[in-house]
Amino acid sequence: MKKPPNILLTNDDGIEAPGLKALTKAMESVGNLTVVAPAVERSAVGHAITLSDPLRVAEYRVNGRVPGFSVNGTPADCVKIAVWALLKNRPDLVVSGINLGSNTGINTIYSGTVSAATEGAILGIPSFAVSLATYENPDFEAAADFSVHLSRLLLKNRMPEGVYLNVNVPNAPMDAIRGIAVTRQGLSVFKERFHKRSDPRGRTYYWLSGQKVNVPTDPDVDEGAVNRGYISVTPVHYDLTRYDFLDTLKNWSLDR
Repeated sequence: MKKPPNILLTNDDGIEAPGLKALTKAMESVGNLTVVAPAVERSAVGHAITLSDPLRVAEYRVNGRVPGFSVNGTPADCVKIAVWALLKNRPDLVVSGINLGSNTGINTIYSGTVSAATEGAILGIPSFAVSLATYENPDFEAAADFSVHLSRLLLKNRMPEGVYLNVNVPNAPMDAIRGIAVTRQGLSVFKERFHKRSDPRGRTYYWLSGQKVNVPTDPDVDEGAVNRGYISVTPVHYDLTRYDFLDTLKNWSLDR
C-alpha cells in the first residue's frame, strides 16, 4: 500500500490565522500534515530570512489535532527550519496560505505567503501559495477545496525545476466560481502615500497607505481573472534574469 504524502503547511498571517486553520482542515484528507508557521503575522516581509537573531520554536496543534510548530521568524524561515531541523521526513509538498488578501501583480514580490512557496521550490519541493482576494468577510471554502484538488495534481504531476504556483481565489462560494484560469503575473502596483503624524509625545512617524493603479482587466492576467470570478493559477520561477536583455547589456561597454 502506498504511503500517504508528507505535506508541510505554512503562511504569513501567523499560526492562529483562520485561513491556515481552514486549509489545514481541508488538507487532512490528502496526507500527513505538519504546520510550521510564524508565531505572529509576518505579512509583506517578502523572502526575508533571519540571520542575526536566534529562531525560537514552540510546539503547537492546529485545530487541536494537526501537529505543528510556531516560529518567531519569517515564512521563508519556517520552510527552511521545517525541512532542515524540525521534520523527520522531507515534505513531498509545501502549501502556503490561505492568505487574507490577494497576492497578484507586484504584490507577488512583497508577499511572505508566496515567498514560503518560493523557498519550497528552492529546496526542490513541489509548492504553491494560495490567497483569498478579500480582507473582509472571508469565505475560505472555495480556496480550501481548490487547494486539495491542486495538491493532488502536484503530487501526481511533475513541474519544471524551480517552478511553483501562485493561486488567487475570488471571495465567493464554490458554485459562484466561474472556472480556473492559467494566468501570467500582472504589473499592477500601488500609488503610495506616507501620512505624516505625531505620537502623544510629539515625535513624528509615518503611516503607509496606497491605491492600486494599472489594474489589468485581461482574463489571462492574474488580477483580471480574479476580478472576473475565476481562480487564477500563475506558474512562477525564482530566476529573475531578463534573458532577452543580456546581449544588449553586453554591448554597453561595462568594462570601460
